[in-house]
Amino acid sequence: MNRMDAQPLPGTEPLTMEGDLAAQMVAGMDRFLMRETDASVGQRASHWQRDLSSHETYARSIEPNRQRFLKIIGAVDPREPVEMVRVEALTPRPPLPQGERGGGRAGSGYTVQTVRWTVLKGVEGEGLLLLPDGEPVADVVALPDCDTTPERLAGLTPGVPAEAQFARRLAEQGCRVLVPVLIDRKDTYSGTPGVKLTNHPHREFIYRAAYEMGWHIIGYEVQKVLAAVDWFSSEGRRRRPVGVIGHGEGGLIAFYAAASDTRIDAVGVSGYFQPREGLWREPIYRNVWSLLREFGDAEIASLIAPRALTVEACAHPEVTGPPPVTSERRGGAPGVLTTPSFSSVEAEFERAQGLIAGLNLSPSWTLVRSGDGTGPPGSQEMLKAFLTALGVRSDLRPSSGPPSWDALPDPEARLRRQVGQLVEHTQYRMREAEFVRAMFWSKADASSLEKWQETAREYRDHLWEEVIGKLPPATLPASPRTRRVYDTPKFRGYEVVLDVYPDVFAYGTLLVPKDVKEGERRPVVVCQHGLEGRTQDVADPDVDNHHYHRFACRLAERGFVTYAPQNPTIGGDTFRFVQRKATPLKCALFAFITRQHERTLEWLSSLPFVDPERIAFYGLSYGGSTAMRVPALLERYCLSICSACFNEWIWKSVSVRRPYTYPMTGEFEQPEFNLGNTFNHAEMSWLICPRPFMVERGHQDGVAPDEWVAYEYARTFRRYNLLGLGDRTEIEFFDGPHSIHGVGTFKFLHKHLRWPEPQ
Repeated sequence: MNRMDAQPLPGTEPLTMEGDLAAQMVAGMDRFLMRETDASVGQRASHWQRDLSSHETYARSIEPNRQRFLKIIGAVDPREPVEMVRVEALTPRPPLPQGERGGGRAGSGYTVQTVRWTVLKGVEGEGLLLLPDGEPVADVVALPDCDTTPERLAGLTPGVPAEAQFARRLAEQGCRVLVPVLIDRKDTYSGTPGVKLTNHPHREFIYRAAYEMGWHIIGYEVQKVLAAVDWFSSEGRRRRPVGVIGHGEGGLIAFYAAASDTRIDAVGVSGYFQPREGLWREPIYRNVWSLLREFGDAEIASLIAPRALTVEACAHPEVTGPPPVTSERRGGAPGVLTTPSFSSVEAEFERAQGLIAGLNLSPSWTLVRSGDGTGPPGSQEMLKAFLTALGVRSDLRPSSGPPSWDALPDPEARLRRQVGQLVEHTQYRMREAEFVRAMFWSKADASSLEKWQETAREYRDHLWEEVIGKLPPATLPASPRTRRVYDTPKFRGYEVVLDVYPDVFAYGTLLVPKDVKEGERRPVVVCQHGLEGRTQDVADPDVDNHHYHRFACRLAERGFVTYAPQNPTIGGDTFRFVQRKATPLKCALFAFITRQHERTLEWLSSLPFVDPERIAFYGLSYGGSTAMRVPALLERYCLSICSACFNEWIWKSVSVRRPYTYPMTGEFEQPEFNLGNTFNHAEMSWLICPRPFMVERGHQDGVAPDEWVAYEYARTFRRYNLLGLGDRTEIEFFDGPHSIHGVGTFKFLHKHLRWPEPQ
């Protein structure tokens, strides 16, 4: 075989790019996304129709934005009727001598109770309730950073400096203060004992399963805050001012809760507010689908207007990554938190003020600085501004230190309950998903094939626009460049590069049988590799990868034209960070992959030896994921074969009862927002219908058990069969591993591409 002849395919320009083209392709996507992230700040205005003529008209004009915000943070489901249960009153110890306590005294004008309250089905909030001795002047939810317990924020246990114990200090000013528990960043309960443990922070462990179901750890905790506001509002007394205040992760939740609910009169955000274009660097449990297309911190602040906002520039929690990897625990996503410069916080605050400048809110919107902007949270200036916004008169003096209390709750047992409830809620939503999807698909009309195809268009649009994300059509000419890299007795092989966007190109390998006659048009099989694969794994005649078995070459030897695209799922976490940058812009890796395939289909269809009506797709593993999504969207693919991937995908993405599901592994890029309520693999296959569709499955494949595959495929077959198309779909089980088998699938290709099998 001659590898030295690099001449191009006739009709194309020479390909001169050198080096690792797969890595260059991924790097180009990264550069594209960084430009789009920077540009998103100026583009957000197109999603808003602010009417600044009055406070009332402004509130109405931003309500659609608020509803979209609630949806993407997973806080749209109705809450349970709220019931606040006061579990236990804590007992103050006798006061210590003044010198030992820094002036503190037991009681300090309030009492403390441990409480829990209903939020969602099976989900409660828990924490402390600080009750002033007299009639409260305001109701406040005070949220510590998630690694700080309510007891520390209230000064009941050590760990937070006295001046930063803002829950206690607000209670001393006469506020009734509820201090919820937030899910922390440890990994103690991340996993299922006897199944698998991980080093995912608790917040990430819940995020992964919740995100797939259209929920979010952020939404869960916002709902806990709003349930507390429900309770404040349900007592039948004269309405008191309601405020939320928080630091770090608590600042995020306070900020988002106030943006979500206009019953909150004032919010204090400490150690969170800043430009959000670096979201991709932060821990993945802060990742929110499509956030940056419409919302930076300034835009979220504009949802709070005309209500009061106090932002404190202070020390942020410092996070360097997930908990340490051990022999038993691994898979946590990278992500860091650092304290931003004061100038960047100030710039975002000023941008927020600019968005609502016509509302005249300067007295109630305040930016304060703790020390040089890196001091502890809850400064004197911060608390004074927050109390003033609540209409509370205060001569807030420097803190004299906390009192001492007996009978404190067990924080570890409480955390275990809180984590367990949220994990179980994700599992409950997973079990309910098939019924939710049935309602979602209720408009699809299966009374005839024509009606089915007509009504399926709406679902195809939803999958592309709301789950995968729809990038614009290619903005550059394809400008095909090729070079010959393989020459065997039966076929020639060419590396191919096609432009899509600036910095974004499609790359792959084309194999052309040598016996193609003048004017003949052959069927094409697009052969897609999986995770960490390369086009050479599929199409290099000298490589016999144990997953792929040269299936592009074998099909070319049977007379098919084959094309092996390079998927961007390569480079370890490199491509996963591309996904991280993409999702806040409302697109995923599959948004790029789909447009790459669209461009590839255009080019393949233009080749004189290709029949554009007979271009098929065949992918394994991550390529099998591509086989479910891309042909569902691009109808130019005349059939699709999914190998070593097809199964009950929502269980695979959400269940915590199996060691191979995505809440238990390192593939942090896999969750797709709200997929569980809209599309499982069967529903994706329904969008491929009436085109032929096949599943290839090895009994020893560790992706999922045979039972999951068969269960989900039964739903595919039923849909095809009821539409009179039962002969267009097949499944082949074989005794083998996660690999191309190439027996029944090859027969399927010959049959439906109308190409004779070799003698």
